[in-house]
Amino acid sequence: MKPFGTKHIVLSVITFAIIFAMNYVGNDLPDRLSRALMNAAAAVVGLGIGIFILYRAKKDDRPHDDFD
Repeated sequence: MKPFGTKHIVLSVITFAIIFAMNYVGNDLPDRLSRALMNAAAAVVGLGIGIFILYRAKKDDRPHDDFD
């Protein structure tokens, strides 16, 4: 999956919606909206970093020097 491609954007929106809903519904504190937004945004950023690292590692066709 290419970073910032169509699949990545759709997956990010779905991830944001699920994490936001879980945090918003499950929290009773007065600042639940801001907490849910921060958690959902952090989840999407983490997903983006993970996909970027995975995509970068997939493009590398040459094996490492210490590969047995």
